[in-house]
Amino acid sequence: MPTSALPATAQADFQRTFGADRLRRDVTLAPFTTFKIGGPADWYLEATTAEELARAIRLARQHDLDYFLLGTGANILIGDRGFRGLVIHNQADAIEIDPSTGCLWAESGATMYPDVIETAIDAGFSGLEHYVGIPSSVGGALWQNLHFLAPPPERARTMFIEEVVREADVLTEEGERRTVGVDYFEFGYDDSILHYRDDVVLSATFQLEPGDVKRMREIVEANLEWRSLRHPPLDTEPSVGSIFKKIEGVGAGRLIDKCGLKGARIGGAEVTHRHANIMVNRGGARAADVIGLIEHVQEVLIEHVQEVVARETGYELETEIDFIGAFDPPTDEEPTMMPKPPGVVTAAERAKAAQDG
Repeated sequence: MPTSALPATAQADFQRTFGADRLRRDVTLAPFTTFKIGGPADWYLEATTAEELARAIRLARQHDLDYFLLGTGANILIGDRGFRGLVIHNQADAIEIDPSTGCLWAESGATMYPDVIETAIDAGFSGLEHYVGIPSSVGGALWQNLHFLAPPPERARTMFIEEVVREADVLTEEGERRTVGVDYFEFGYDDSILHYRDDVVLSATFQLEPGDVKRMREIVEANLEWRSLRHPPLDTEPSVGSIFKKIEGVGAGRLIDKCGLKGARIGGAEVTHRHANIMVNRGGARAADVIGLIEHVQEVLIEHVQEVVARETGYELETEIDFIGAFDPPTDEEPTMMPKPPGVVTAAERAKAAQDG
């Protein structure tokens, strides 16, 4: 059974392997997440290369430690009490490209945008430009089969990262270091084998094709603009993207909007007017505020759906983010309804404008 404590033998092994100053205590995790929420990790280590990442994971497993591998900190909510155990922060970010083959190799902690994608475009290679604006590391991209509705202007289909993955170096749950092909990942929509096996991606190789740099830049700008109209800017409105899964193909945001819950705020957490399925940190939000708001939305939406379908469907709103660490009880208060900020255009307003031509 994994332990959250770090025994003296484990401390000694980590310090001997990485240096005494690399293993740190009581490091607040909020700054390392896109939501800017989260308490301290009991122990914290940054892995700066794929080799260090493999050594850190092996040591954690060897000592049967309770550990969490942190990437860009997207799509997760870390509890206010932090993480009882070891957080290994993947900062392995080396990138190389071979112009003779069009292969781009990147360690799993490298940020997809701008670092990986800009490297490809600068070298004149196409295939990754479609995935700009989505906060993700290379490892995270393979974890969720990163995707975007592209290319502009038609946006006729969803493009998936699996289309350009050639191979990856992984540390398997059995402790074996392997190079695997794209089929190993059994990619699906927001899904991969990484959800079901305790494998860790150390690096990945993408097979790209020569492309027109001007056209790639156009795609980047168009996709960034498209996303900015639908998602709050992370630098001023921290969030984790969509909170809830679709219900039988119906977007959760549409149902939440029908319930009149845009602008609902508990503490520092608010359902944004930009997109009803996104909650933002308005400043000082706690994980307890977010969970309180999630529970309120779930309760109201369930009542609404039951009323609409005569209480026969059994629909239930499920979260699609991961909850990491130790949590305080949800904030127990009724939400305050905040007005729409000036200049913000909602999804419904965009749809109506497009329909009106």
